[in-house]
Order: sequence, then structure tokens, then C-alpha cells
Amino acid sequence: MQAKITLLPGDGIGPEVVAEGVKILKTIGQKFGHTFQFTEALAGGIAIDETGNPLPDESLAACQRADAVLLGAVGGPKWSDPSAKVRPEQGLLRLRKELGLFANIRPVKVYPALADASTLKREVVEKVDLVIVRELTGGLYFGQPQGRRDNEQGRAAVDTMYYTEMEIRRLMRVSFELARQRRKKITSVDKANVLASSRLWREVAHEVATEYPDVAYEDILVDSCSMYLIRHPSDFDVIATENMFGDILSDEASMLVGSLGMLPSASLAEGKFGLYEPIHGSAPDIAGKGIANPLATILSIAMMLRTSFDLSQEANAIEQAVEAVLIDGHRSADLAMPGQPKVSTTEMGDLVSESIVNS
Repeated sequence: MQAKITLLPGDGIGPEVVAEGVKILKTIGQKFGHTFQFTEALAGGIAIDETGNPLPDESLAACQRADAVLLGAVGGPKWSDPSAKVRPEQGLLRLRKELGLFANIRPVKVYPALADASTLKREVVEKVDLVIVRELTGGLYFGQPQGRRDNEQGRAAVDTMYYTEMEIRRLMRVSFELARQRRKKITSVDKANVLASSRLWREVAHEVATEYPDVAYEDILVDSCSMYLIRHPSDFDVIATENMFGDILSDEASMLVGSLGMLPSASLAEGKFGLYEPIHGSAPDIAGKGIANPLATILSIAMMLRTSFDLSQEANAIEQAVEAVLIDGHRSADLAMPGQPKVSTTEMGDLVSESIVNS
């Protein structure tokens, strides 16, 4: 198989973890006889510095020509002035909209070897294996009107949570199809007791649920969900929710695993095209130190192979290699217990690569 992959390393630790993702793709290519062609493009803060645009047109075009995209991370204090007219995150939002990436899939799986890495008790987290499906191109991040203004009371700002029936319906269908491949349970998260958009969400979700009688369905308010994710996280299978709720809940869920550095994600359009990235940020405080955890990026590569390229055997090889490395006791700085040896970013990538080769 031949595939074209556009790389958007971005800012902070983004280039470091993307390099390890490329290393794993090359290993998979050599072991299984595939050819991956890489094109690197600018996005985020570095793109602002070099072009004044967080997503230059040529970067978008490179993504549109690709079979899949691998993103590192964007942003950082250098570009975080609240009054700035151009911000790295604007490039990310444009990328999602232009590429039609409406469904963000975020698996949260606790590896047995890391059950003590969480701040929660082992018996609470050890059986956690859930997926958060986050709507990605609607809601507060895209609704209009949006922006700052001045009035007689001083400064003011507005964001609009806007959803259409179509946006909700397609996200819920992705969620139900995923649940059918898992434990056949859907939890739809909203704030229907307060928000009109959530009441529409719940109404449409119920309609879609009738199409999937084999899948158990439940509604839950977002504040209750945030509590149950800590109290009974293993009860969840597939969580489906809107843009902002999914953003917040998935970061909370990362602490079940022990680190943001362990959570991959896939942002999917209609068909096979997808953008793959770790859910963590650019972590500028550790950029260049060689201590970032690349496993979320490496696991995102597994999602890419399985979802965009139908290469399940290769994806399984990556996931099994990650688990084997963890069982052997290797830990990046974010996962290491006090006194436990730590491996660098490149060392962790090498260990996973070697495990794939030797499997």
C-alpha cells in the first residue's frame, strides 16, 4: 500500500512527538511492505511567525491532497495575548472546518501496567476502556455571533452555541456505529435542563437511538458526567457529546490513564480521511528537553492505520508494542513514579519501534 501523509508538527513539543510518529510509520512500512510519503507544512504559532497566518493556504492545500494528516500541537504563551487578532488556535479551527472533520474520536484506555499512574485508586481505573466522541465543527467554537464589543457597561464578549439537526444526527450515527463494535452502550452528554441547543441535541439523539435497538442508550447531564467519570469511569463505553463538553471531558478522562501523554485522537470527515493527533497541548515548558511522552502520538498512528487505511494488523502491532514497552517498565517523565528510571522521547520511540520489529 502507498499513502500520502501531511505532517503538521506545529509548536512546542509538537515536532518532537511527530518525529516519533514518523519513526513508527517507517517501521511499519518496512515490516509490512507499505510506502508512506511525507509532506511537512506549517501550522500554528510557527506559521504566524513565518507567514502571519496560523494556517497558510499552501498548508491547507497540502492537507487536502493527503490521504491523512498527522498533527503535533499548536499554541503557547508567545501567542496567547487575549487581544491578539491572530492566534494559533484559529488555524486549527479553520483546518477542522475546511477539511470537514466533524467527529473527534478520543479513546481512553487504562493499561494494566499504568493502573497506578492515575491519582485515583487502582480498583477505580483498572477496567476503564471508553471512547469519547466529540462533535468538532459546531457549537461554541464556531457559532455566530462571536467576538468582543464595547457597550455602555464597558467591555463585553459573546459566544454562540449553535447546532443544526444534521450536525447532531451525523455525530450520533458515528457514535452508535462505534458502540456496535464495542460493548453496545451509548451515553449522550448534554445540558438539556438549561440550554436550548442541548434540548435539540437530546431530541435528535433519541431519534437516532431508535435506529439502533441493539445499543443501550442513556442521557446524562454534563455536570453529572464529570462526576461519574471520577466515581464510576468503567461504567462508560461510548460517550457522545458536543464540542466544548467533549473538549473538557476528554481532558478530565486523561487523568484516569495518568497523563495527557497517553491519549490519542482521530478527527474524521465523511469517508476515510482523517487528521490524527495527541490530545495534549504544545507544552512549551518542556519543549526541546527530550522528555515529552510520544505514546499518544504513536497510538494516534495506530488509529490512522486502522481507520484511514484499513490496516488493522499493523495498528494492532503498534498497540501491542506500546503495551509491551509499558509492561517492561519503561516510563517517560510524565508517567514515572518517584525514583523510577525515565526514558527520553526518542528512546521511547525506539523502544516501541524495536518491539514492532521483534513481534
